[in-house]
Amino acid sequence: MMDDATKPPLSTNLADQLIVLSQNLWWSWNPQAQSVFAELSPYVWESTCHNPVAVLRSLSRQELEARLRDRDLAERVRAVVSEFHQYEQETETWAATHPNRPLPSIAYFSAEFGLHESLRVYSGGLGVLAGDHAKSASDLGLSFVGVSLFYRDGYFEQRLTPEGWQYELYVPHKVDDLPLQPIVDANGNRIIESVEIGHSTVSFTAWKLDVGRIQIYLLDTNIPENDQHFQKLSANVYGGDMDTRIGQEIVLGIGGVRLLRSLGIHPDVFHMNEGHSAFLVLELLREQLSNGVGFDAALDSVRSKCVFTTHTPVPAGHDRFSSELLAHSLGRFWRATGLSHDTLMGIGRVRPEDESEAFTMTVLALKMSKASNAVSELHGRTSREMWRSLYPDREPKDVPIGFVTNGVHTPSWATARAHEFWNKRLGFDWTAKLLDRDFWRRIEEDGLASDEELWAFRYTLRRELVEFVRKQIRRRYPGGEEGGFASLERVLSPDALTICFARRFATYKRAPLLFRHLDRVLPLFADPERPIQIVFAGKAHPRDHEGKRFLQHIVELSRHPQLFGRVVFVEEHNIAIGRALVSGADVWLNNPRRPLEASGTSGMKAVIHGGLNLSILDGWWREGYDGSNGWAIGEDNHFENDLDAQDEHDFEKLISILTEKVIPEFYERDESGIPRAWIKRIRHAMRTLLPEYNTERMVAEYVERSYRR
Repeated sequence: MMDDATKPPLSTNLADQLIVLSQNLWWSWNPQAQSVFAELSPYVWESTCHNPVAVLRSLSRQELEARLRDRDLAERVRAVVSEFHQYEQETETWAATHPNRPLPSIAYFSAEFGLHESLRVYSGGLGVLAGDHAKSASDLGLSFVGVSLFYRDGYFEQRLTPEGWQYELYVPHKVDDLPLQPIVDANGNRIIESVEIGHSTVSFTAWKLDVGRIQIYLLDTNIPENDQHFQKLSANVYGGDMDTRIGQEIVLGIGGVRLLRSLGIHPDVFHMNEGHSAFLVLELLREQLSNGVGFDAALDSVRSKCVFTTHTPVPAGHDRFSSELLAHSLGRFWRATGLSHDTLMGIGRVRPEDESEAFTMTVLALKMSKASNAVSELHGRTSREMWRSLYPDREPKDVPIGFVTNGVHTPSWATARAHEFWNKRLGFDWTAKLLDRDFWRRIEEDGLASDEELWAFRYTLRRELVEFVRKQIRRRYPGGEEGGFASLERVLSPDALTICFARRFATYKRAPLLFRHLDRVLPLFADPERPIQIVFAGKAHPRDHEGKRFLQHIVELSRHPQLFGRVVFVEEHNIAIGRALVSGADVWLNNPRRPLEASGTSGMKAVIHGGLNLSILDGWWREGYDGSNGWAIGEDNHFENDLDAQDEHDFEKLISILTEKVIPEFYERDESGIPRAWIKRIRHAMRTLLPEYNTERMVAEYVERSYRR
């Protein structure tokens, strides 16, 4: 070992390498990288939602270089930087070793990307799915770019009135604190593209976001070339009225294609994640027509390049625009094609000749794609039935909408504690085995970790959730008065069976279902021998007043004298809060009104932490449940029209499974205090669910079923 006098001097480049690392969201699924940034400034790390760019900007260069002269810290930074470089330069990726390479290049268009809590350009599950898709595309080594909008004000921050009513705050991003690089030309000038909206030409620039090996481009209309109205067009996620919505979708779809062309990017496949970006097919069509290709041949050419994923199982959830709005917003763009407005409307209608029918983005995407899919098997069946009128000569089973069941980017959702726990027991990085079904059998067959270790792991995660929730409450109510939280020790217990429910507060997700008959559920929370507790989180859409009433009802329940401290609502649901809840939950509760949950993914994130699912047989759980890896609420069917009867039936099934199965199994302990049957169920859940419900499997399936088709 060299002493300090003989050690080579610290490379001053280490600070620069750390700065480069902060600009690539690879760190968001590497806990060692996160721990380095957190150590440099714990206060800034916490106060900026774990933002390494903000952390480094808060340090002077002098301080950063001085701190990196700490031998231990410097070695950790070198190790992380080395791991990052190895990841970037990996030659044996799934794509590189695919037997049928080269694989097609993909442009993935989504109105939102949920990549990390510090980058608020997402609203919920659709965006989180897109972010996880992009990360796995990077892990698999695909040629892949993402396209979206840069929402300077992001999605809203949730606040509650003293009465528990949600209101919204919009907080602009500090652009300099984000890992964004402006898109510039060879001379260093910002690239500016434009689209036609109504009588105006709307200009936009773009930012590049590095996510591992891939890039996402975020389009931004907030530039001086636009008037005030259009500068704010991309300010908020799904913000404003129908004029704003169609304007955003024109920039996303048409503008996104134009940006890629200006960058010399010519993808083999354009993947539309939901219908918001479907105007991209019109730009592809315009390109073909301007090159002299006939209309029918141009349609065929565009279809051969496009793939569409639908996430919405109810007709009202699909974007529809009137003929008048479309004529106004797209008129100047469309006239350049030489085609009539009726032709345009016909592409977006189920019945082209029906002048009373609106233009539907999903119809446009379905008509103009070579492959379309839903996001679970049941959702595929629902979607085929919903759109059967678009294919009147086919039986519903033959409607060309398949399914690719969603997954999650498990490394991103695993807490640092989970990464450490499994890596220590395996002796290597468990994330390299996500697609290896034979490997995950060892969880059940070889043990890998003892029952005692797994139970200690679960207790540790439950304790961390309890303290996380208490910290969130203290942060929101520092005086403890408004929420009645003067004594945080009364809030949750690390010994109680902990149920979590975190998702958008849409009414069909039925957050209050467990409390449908309060007198029947109160004893479960009050039982001193076998208590339960539940943590809720989620946002209602700003215009969803019924969803806000559901949320308010949960808040009111949390203040009930017999439920206080056992029922808790955590404000400001984001990716970080979601990660905390999925890690600490013994049971992940999901009780949507079937078949309205297209897929759902939140319960998939609990599995790596030893959490178990208790869910309606809807979306992914209908496929994942095997009778022993969690619990099902009700049967594999649903009421067609009687919603109240459905809710009553599902409440009865939920109470029954809780009281007869879940609670007894959790509290049935042997002489060592270990719930052996519960641990056995955890092992089986990990073996059956982890290698299947991840986005590496999902993206690989897209490659085989859709991209290469």
